[in-house]
Amino acid sequence: MRKVINKKAYDTEKAELVAEFYNGFSRSDFRYLYEGLYKTSKGNYFIHADGGPMSKYHERVGNSTTGLETIIPVDSEEAYEWLEEHNETESIEKYFSDMIQED
Repeated sequence: MRKVINKKAYDTEKAELVAEFYNGFSRSDFRYLYEGLYKTSKGNYFIHADGGPMSKYHERVGNSTTGLETIIPVDSEEAYEWLEEHNETESIEKYFSDMIQED
């Protein structure tokens, strides 16, 4: 997917996939949810999100709700939090080693 937001192009074909989350539901299920965290060649992060009508990625169309596929730019702190939320320790250590400390 490719999308231009605030004069910046985000492209899943050109960016590096850092980690992804899938809730296990089929694309035909209204609860389907997919998120992929990407890093661009310039060091910017974004989430490629896709969801069914009953996921957090939906939109109202008249009296109905439909699924939505979109790109969401995130800063490095939000990217780190996303990785932590999804227990992506290897990716945290690879991309954010400067933000973690041994205890």
